[in-house]
Amino acid sequence: MKNTCTSLALLLCCIWSVGACAASQSHAAIRETALSFAREQTRTLPGKVSIKVEDIDHRTRLSACPALEAFMPNGSQLLGNTTIGVRCNTKPEWSVFVQASIRVSLDLLVANKPLAQGTVLSADDFSLQRGELNQPGLLIEPQQAIGKMLKFAIGAGQVLRQDMLRAPYVIRQGQTVKLQVRSNNFLINGEGQAMNDAAEGQTVRIKVASGQLISALTTTDGHAEIQQ
Repeated sequence: MKNTCTSLALLLCCIWSVGACAASQSHAAIRETALSFAREQTRTLPGKVSIKVEDIDHRTRLSACPALEAFMPNGSQLLGNTTIGVRCNTKPEWSVFVQASIRVSLDLLVANKPLAQGTVLSADDFSLQRGELNQPGLLIEPQQAIGKMLKFAIGAGQVLRQDMLRAPYVIRQGQTVKLQVRSNNFLINGEGQAMNDAAEGQTVRIKVASGQLISALTTTDGHAEIQQ
């Protein structure tokens, strides 16, 4: 009689609380899956990486899964405060999102003084200072900045980013440019007037003596070349 009552109580438990008697997924395993994913995805980052994955709400109940898979939701990135998804691809399928914090501490390039638009950077213009990599594109190596030109003015203490810089112009609008037309069978040399500024490898439009406009690629020596 006692065993019968116990079985009945368990049956009522299952009826009254949906899924309460089914095996549930360990929250610790979900958290560890997200943490392992973050570690693997950030292992090539420079500097010191610190990762913290938050606990899942204890009220969240999910069916046990034999193989958990972590993924990055659309619009998320593995930097700063972010979200990591963990899903189960076996029946019944489910997914859950885990909050995480990823901090990267390293040396960043910082302007030593106010710098005007168009400044071609030298090693005297910046120094390395310890900071946090909190967005993509921050510069961490001097060679990333030396010889590059500022697109706009920046203040002292400002961290340098890739989108602040461009390659210096090797051809300026209005200057006379030597032009070469290369082919397997011939080489023609000429010259014309540059109609726009251009850095190495960029397209420059050149007005030749006949008045025709020709598009060519700039070279390291400040000339322009067409290959046919």
